[in-house]
This record gives sequence, C-alpha cells and structure tokens, in this order.
Amino acid sequence: MSGDASAGPALLDLLVVGAGFAGLYMLHKARQQGLSALVVDAAPGVGGTWRHNRYPGARVDIQSLEYSYGFDEGLQQDWHWTERYAGQPELLAYAEHVAERFALRDGIRLRSRLRSAHFDEGSQRWLAEVQGDAEPAAVRAAASRIYSAQFLVLATGPLSTPNRPPFEGLEKFAGQVLHTAAWPEQPIDLRGQRVGVVGTGSSGVQLVTAIAPQVASLTVFQRTAAYAVPAHNGPLDGALEARVKADYAGFRQRNLRMRGGFGCDTMAPKPVSALSVDAVQREQVFEAGWRQGGFAFLGAFNDLLTSEAANALAAEFVRGKIRQTVRDPATAELLCPQQMIGCKRLCVDTGYYASFNQPHVQLVDVSRQPITEVTPTGVRVGDQQHALDTLVLATGFDAMTGSLMRIDLRGRGGQTIQQKWAAGPLNYLGLAIAGFPNLFSIAGPGSTSAFTNGLRSIEHHVEWISDCLAHVRRSGQRCIEASLSAEAAWVARVNEAAQSTVYLGCNSWYLGANIAGKPRVFMPLAAGFPSYVKQCADVAQQGYTGFAVA
Repeated sequence: MSGDASAGPALLDLLVVGAGFAGLYMLHKARQQGLSALVVDAAPGVGGTWRHNRYPGARVDIQSLEYSYGFDEGLQQDWHWTERYAGQPELLAYAEHVAERFALRDGIRLRSRLRSAHFDEGSQRWLAEVQGDAEPAAVRAAASRIYSAQFLVLATGPLSTPNRPPFEGLEKFAGQVLHTAAWPEQPIDLRGQRVGVVGTGSSGVQLVTAIAPQVASLTVFQRTAAYAVPAHNGPLDGALEARVKADYAGFRQRNLRMRGGFGCDTMAPKPVSALSVDAVQREQVFEAGWRQGGFAFLGAFNDLLTSEAANALAAEFVRGKIRQTVRDPATAELLCPQQMIGCKRLCVDTGYYASFNQPHVQLVDVSRQPITEVTPTGVRVGDQQHALDTLVLATGFDAMTGSLMRIDLRGRGGQTIQQKWAAGPLNYLGLAIAGFPNLFSIAGPGSTSAFTNGLRSIEHHVEWISDCLAHVRRSGQRCIEASLSAEAAWVARVNEAAQSTVYLGCNSWYLGANIAGKPRVFMPLAAGFPSYVKQCADVAQQGYTGFAVA
C-alpha cells in the first residue's frame, strides 16, 4: 500500500465506498449513531448509477412512489415525483436533494477512488488508500490519503461497472464512442447523426426508443432479442399520490410483504396457474397484465417464473404483441425472443418495438454472424459495412461482483477478493464475507437486490448493517466476521433457490454470462424479499448466528 502517510492514517469508525442511494443512507445512519464516517466516490457528484447512466431515455422501471426512500416521513411527504416512472434527471435531483436535506455533503469526498483496502490483523482495522485520481495529475499525489477505519462498507452497487466488449478496431473508430453506463456529463447532440447501438437490454431499449425520432439513421445490433412490456408512463396521477401519502407507512409495510418489495397495489399475488384456465381466460388475464404494464405482467399467474410450460404461454403472448406492432414480418421475427421470459431482466418500455416501424431504423442480427470489426467509419458485420457517426455501447455491466473485483481488497492473511471469489462470489446473507472482518456490502451477490425494489433493498441492508455495528460496539469487541460454514450454507441456499425458477434457463448477467471468462455462477438470491428479510432478522435476533465477534 502506497500513499502519503507521513502524518499517519486518518482515523474513522466507518469508511463507505460509493455515494449513490446506498452510500447516502449509510452515512446518514452512521451519523445518527454518532460514528465518524466518510463516503468516497470517484464521481464529481452524488447519485451513483443515476449520475453515470444519463443516456437519453434512462429511467427507473419501478414506480417512483415506491422507488424512493421510506426512512423519513417528511422527505416522502415533501418530495413530488412528476412521472409514474421517474427519469434520470429527476432521480439525480432526488439524490442531490437528500444530500442537502440531511447535510451529508461534508461527509463525502468526491473525485476520489478507493485504491486499496487491507485488513490489518494487529489493529483489527481496515487500512484504506483513497486517491483523488479524477483530479488533475499535478495534485494526485497530494490527494492520496490513508484512512484507518474499524468498519468498511462497500456501497458500490450491483450494476455500476460498465461492460466494454473488446471489439476489434474500436480504438480506430473516427466518430464518438459512448457507453450508456458512463454517459458524459456534458450534453450530447445526436440529431442528424448516423448512430449505431450495440445491445438490447434495458439500457438499449430505453435509448433506442428515445433517440429514434432525432437521428438521421439508427442501426441496432442485436445479439439476443429482449422481452419488453409497456410502462404506460405518464404524469404521476395526483389522486394516486394523495392516496399513497395519506398512509405512506402502511403502503411501505404492504410492499414489504410482496415478493419483490413493491407492487402491493398493482401486483397482488394471483393464486392461479396459467395452466389451470382455458385459453380464452388465459388471454384475458395476460391482456389485463399488459394493460397494467410494468413488472405486473410477470405476476399475471403464480407460476410464470417457476413453470416452463406456463412461462412458454406468457412468452408467446408477448411475441404475438411484437408481431402485431412491427409492420415488417422479418424484423418482427428477429425481435421475437426465443428464451424464457423473465430469465433475463424484463424490460419496461415506452414504444421500443414501434421504433422499428420508422424507415430510418434498422435491426441487424449479430447472433449468428457477430460483429467482425469496428472500422474508422462504422461497424462491419460479415461483409456488410454499416456507416456510423456515433457508436453507442449499450452492453450493460460486469454485474454484482465487477466493482469489488477491481479493488485491491485483502482480508485475513493477505487473501485478496480475487482469490476468494475466483470461482464465484462467496458470502453470508449477501452482506459479509468470511475472512474479511468488519466488511459489509450493500445490494450485492447473495442478496435479493436483483429481483427487488432497489431502494427498499438498500434501506434494509443499511439498517441491518447499522444494527450490527451497534451490536459490536455495545459488546465492547472490535471485530465481527462471518464463519466459513455459514458462508458455505448460504451459497448453497442461493444455488438451491435458483433451481426451482426459470432464471437458469438462459445466459444472463445474473449468471455472469455477459462477461468473457467470468465464472458461470448464479449470483442473486431468488427466494423473495419477505423470506430474505426474515432470515436476516432471525440471524440478528439470535445473537448474530453464523458470525464470530471478537
């Protein structure tokens, strides 16, 4: 570990990495407990994923009234969302408002990256080097600082490290290359340009829909067709907002009983199998889910994510909608996904399929014949050259583990996180890692965060971690660490939960399948938010079983 430590390390109770929604709330809770805490983030401002993912069309896929903090009644009463599904500018403004409202900015060091964090077994503390590597080179050395923290919380987010495929010739492209997950802060004007988009996950679907009316030509390079259900987005209904705010606490509690931590008013559990009704009834239920929009569609019946036969019926219904929407039959068939619906994250859209009815929008199938190379003037697929001014990589993330695996993170005995996770992520409760004492991660692998309301998962993790830190400090001990046996049992639990679902039925970022060389391990817990919350609560109530406190 390098850095200027001539004055000795700065002492902290808690160091938090990441100034998104998780880091902001973690800092707030730490201050309520009287802890000395610091948040570091390489970005120039707060907001995390909602700062970096500022591409045209970026918005949340869970309704705004639910994708928001519930820890402060005044905040949730005062803040007014303008749309059913908030867009990126509004979500970023919300994060900045929270930082101001709770006076958090003086506890956040921006433009600063965690270079390394090593657990010192003598002091039982984390020694972390933070470097201002986003600042001018002349002041980088002076900006490097060593911190000694009792606790380390990684609030780096499950979807925060961009996946940049190594296309041959990419560095020679004469136009601009953009990535949806690292969109420039300065305005980007795509009007009148020939634009290519690689990728058709959620980011690609949103981007294509937003820019199609602006550009001179749009070429979409699709490897795997996406299932997209309508969002039916629009201005937030005032009567709905008033009704929710009249009993926000009750609304939040009802959502806690939902499998995904949201949707209590729109996704009431259906105790009916898609296989138990006739074709006419089934079509009516699917149509009602389509009109409702959003993730409610996957809740139309109770077995769409557990029965391949039921899932196939839902998938064919969506394919029928695509064929009805897209006028060119050949393009429509290319847009029809063949994998099970829901085994990749469902996209929530505002006109994606209809975008391909515009004469200047072209779909290029790269599933059988992949991109050959990026040339100075465009993209070559086989023998065909597609001329472009701008190339956008909507290629998603090195999900769940990507951010942590890029840190020089070392636990007991100098074991690195890269060694620990060489065959896939190992942890307990999705919160703690054996051999890495006093370290916690928020919304990472082994938790339900990939399948839940992200804000509610963050609040649950932050509150659990805060209670755990208080427990350690009350006990007069210095260290808490997950046991290897508890970790092994939890990883087995994660694997077991996935077996009864359709999630293993296709290659997805849930399995790390979008990253070359990444272990194919199912990373999130597919057990449902209520049961996960109960398991975490039981561990705490039983004196933190599975942990050793010393």
